[in-house]
Amino acid sequence: MRIVVDLNRCQGYAQCVYLAHDVFTLNGQEALTYEPNPDDEWRLYVERAAAACPVQAIMIERMDGAEGSASS
Repeated sequence: MRIVVDLNRCQGYAQCVYLAHDVFTLNGQEALTYEPNPDDEWRLYVERAAAACPVQAIMIERMDGAEGSASS
């Protein structure tokens, strides 16, 4: 699994941080950092974080090349 966050779209609501704190980190009030290739054990948490993102900034690429997002 690979994660891509559109940092131009991200508004720092930090819902992803609450749902997958080992993958997403908020530095300061608006600077999001994340692990782009988290372990598969975090898949469910990352999918929930993507679904919870109010601005749909998180995209998930699966290893088979298919893409997913909070809207899929």
